[in-house]
Amino acid sequence: MNKQTFLRERGPSWKRFESLLGRAEAPGKPRLAPEEVSEFSELFRALCYDLAQVRSRDWSSSLERYLNDLVVRGHSAFYGGRPRARGQALRFLSAGFPRRLRENHAFFWVSLALFAVPLVVSWVVVAMEPSLAHRVMPGTELYNMEEMYSRDIGEGERQDAAMAGFYVRHNTSIAFQCFALGFFLGIGTIYVLLSNGIQLGTVSGYVIAQGHGERFLGFVCGHSSFELLAIVVAGAGGLILGHAILAPGSLSRVEALKERGRVAVELALGAAAMLFVAAMIEGFWSAQPLPLGIKSLVASILWIVVIAYLGLAGREGHHS
Repeated sequence: MNKQTFLRERGPSWKRFESLLGRAEAPGKPRLAPEEVSEFSELFRALCYDLAQVRSRDWSSSLERYLNDLVVRGHSAFYGGRPRARGQALRFLSAGFPRRLRENHAFFWVSLALFAVPLVVSWVVVAMEPSLAHRVMPGTELYNMEEMYSRDIGEGERQDAAMAGFYVRHNTSIAFQCFALGFFLGIGTIYVLLSNGIQLGTVSGYVIAQGHGERFLGFVCGHSSFELLAIVVAGAGGLILGHAILAPGSLSRVEALKERGRVAVELALGAAAMLFVAAMIEGFWSAQPLPLGIKSLVASILWIVVIAYLGLAGREGHHS
């Protein structure tokens, strides 16, 4: 299918989803009828798949931004209807979320392997042979990355709040794809984890091979713990959804999705909180003109904090 055919066939669905989304986002009580809520859900899943198609074929950056915006807004409308009280949210993030992740550790480790192995392999391969990067990413993107890290970011050039807002949106969209595409038997989640691992490894290996390793590592190391592990956690949530469909056990697939879907959503919410922290670090700290040694020290501390949080938080309240 070419781009024009794709736009002609899928465009009406996007417009219909945008129409329903506008009403769902309206102030006050939800304005969608029960049958429209069902339609919204179906259109939303199809939209996630369409976005993955556009990303994989590199058709248009403007089309990708348009669909990505709809996906992020749709996620907020679909899952943000019943906010937790502040106390509940704090208890969930401080104990419930890491405990839930440990209960489903097998999905976490599979997600980690799907993301980390291609990242490391592509990083090493491209670092040894930088020309291979052009087989993975367009030359313009590689040039922009190289240009970005070829110079210091001056104090007057940074707009921390704007950068943080951009990173919240960008990072959340990637993690949300990892989670939501689990509805497609987990295949969509696997694709997003593998493709993002390969792209991240390619960029890392290429930029470092061009001699910009100190600036690149100084920028990414600070927020890497929260950001990378959040993507893995979101991927674990997507794999749980796919597993519920493929292997529902004694339950029907609908019942399995309801039961396991709650667990997956909890992981997605925890990942979203981690991504928010990552975006704040990325926007307000990562671009600071400090020596690599200082940033590496802070990054090491943050990695220890995140690992301890996911591995230990909530243990004392498990039996209660």
